Amino acid sequence: MASREGRLPPPCPHLQDYHRCSLRAAGAAPPPLAKPFRALQRCLRVRPMGRAEIRRDPDEVPRCGSCAAAAPRLYACLTCAAVSCRTHAPGHAEGRRQGHEIAVDVDRAELFCCVCRDQVYDSDFDAAVVLAQKRLSIFSPSAAAPSPAAAAAPPKKRRKVVGYRPWAPDPREKALVGLGSSPLPPPVASLASSPSPPPPWGLRGLNNLGNTCFMNSVLQALLHAPPLRNYFLSDRHNRFLCQQRRQKRGNAMAMGGGLVNGAYHRNAAAGLCLACDLDAMYSAVFSGDRVPYSPVRFLHSWWQHATNLASYEQQDAHEFFISMLDGLHEKLSQGQGKPAASQGTGECCIAHRVFSGILRSDVICTVCGFTSTTYDPCVDISLDLDSGPGTAKVLGSGGGAANGGGALPGRAVGISTLSGCLDRFTRPERLGSEQKFLCQRCQVRQESLKQMSIRKLPFVTCFHIKRFEHSSTKRTSKKVDRYLQFPLSLNMAPYLSSAILRGRFGSRIFAFEGEELEAAGTEAAAADFELFAVVTHSGKLNAGHYVTYLRLSDQWYKCDDAWITHVTENIVRAAQAYMLFYVQKMLFYKASKNPAAAATTS
Repeated sequence: MASREGRLPPPCPHLQDYHRCSLRAAGAAPPPLAKPFRALQRCLRVRPMGRAEIRRDPDEVPRCGSCAAAAPRLYACLTCAAVSCRTHAPGHAEGRRQGHEIAVDVDRAELFCCVCRDQVYDSDFDAAVVLAQKRLSIFSPSAAAPSPAAAAAPPKKRRKVVGYRPWAPDPREKALVGLGSSPLPPPVASLASSPSPPPPWGLRGLNNLGNTCFMNSVLQALLHAPPLRNYFLSDRHNRFLCQQRRQKRGNAMAMGGGLVNGAYHRNAAAGLCLACDLDAMYSAVFSGDRVPYSPVRFLHSWWQHATNLASYEQQDAHEFFISMLDGLHEKLSQGQGKPAASQGTGECCIAHRVFSGILRSDVICTVCGFTSTTYDPCVDISLDLDSGPGTAKVLGSGGGAANGGGALPGRAVGISTLSGCLDRFTRPERLGSEQKFLCQRCQVRQESLKQMSIRKLPFVTCFHIKRFEHSSTKRTSKKVDRYLQFPLSLNMAPYLSSAILRGRFGSRIFAFEGEELEAAGTEAAAADFELFAVVTHSGKLNAGHYVTYLRLSDQWYKCDDAWITHVTENIVRAAQAYMLFYVQKMLFYKASKNPAAAATTS
């Protein structure tokens, strides 16, 4: 709290004089909430989106007492309730005795000093506004009045975030590394003499096993996702130890299963594991061998997990991504012997610790302003292409099918931007009359507004672009070839729930809900992301091809199954993006007494 208080501006002297005048008039010690501010609660009104305003009558149209203008900024004097515009507010304060310097913005419920001609902050005033909003049931009943069980539960410990500390091996660790490793071989001479830089370690093609480009493209992105890569390369999941544990578990289950059932349990426990196969793939890809790798065992393990997709037909890359993370979560949770934890808590398997975030959904009654809030975990964010007015011609040299793009030479396609798609995702939308929800305050079904925001950002954010449209009425499907512009660096702070709430309720420093402001500082600092992988789709809906572009050592490489080529940034920007992978520029980790737990989190 010291750092937050240090960022506050110096107190206004006229506001301090107003407090002293109020205390002299009251003739008593200052109450928990200043009584002059408590009087404003009777005039407080709330708009459907939750922003507070000052109105004595809900239908009142305030006007300046001097010029009768309904200016965009009107201020009501806290002492005499006279309304003035920004031009006449200083004159009102000068023509009265002391105590008329402080006013309140009638449309924003924020304090304004007429002498300083600037907004001022007062903790008592904001506390009074928040208390009045809670009294008006702006928040859900569960948030305003916690249940007896929640009240009896011990308070949650606030997460302690410590700064980044670079690691350097000590002499003992250097000796261990020297005994158990060998130096990497030098780059191939032909590659070193070529104008293009030598490919970095870990860049290895994946053989197409029969319409498996959807799998290869996603695997290339996951193999180079920094948190996931560091987890497997640091031997956090050892496939040999995992196999021994599964074998012991199978033997224990076979003890009481009889001859037939015991053999079944023994074989089932020692069966396939997606995490073990992914660990073997990491070892093979980062071994330095450039010969294309065939992920046959991984494909077979995935087929055992997703039996409905077990075929050599072309599948959707996004569907494979979701299914594979689900399979990793299932196997890792079973291997650790722990029950499945919530994805958003950070105590789940490595797949969800890296990719899982939390979305917040607010449904707001347009009549009374009651807000129903739900939180849902997610491993990706699916975005609709915004319908911007621009068009562009993407040339075949930069975005043709040969380069993984979907645009034909000279073909005019529409332009969308990733920021525009995110704005549309977090923009309030009015639900139709057929989607009325039961308002807990009105006790009837009312029309409402719905707004999405991001409560918690994952370490790696995957954006899925909805390029395949399906019409249930026409029973047809088509692909959207609209061009998407995406940045290499992305700031996600405007789309966080904390930013959305501040835009809705005004510049309050109080937490409207207990956890929102607590995590706002950490999430805002970790909201800068860097693009490292782009999965593209070229061709038609039923006959297409997936390609991945990887950004390694600030160079771009095109991964087209077994073929790896160096490309320019312009080729990547012209490609038809289907999935975008961004990683946090700065990773925060929790301070822990257990070094192993801290290493796993970081």
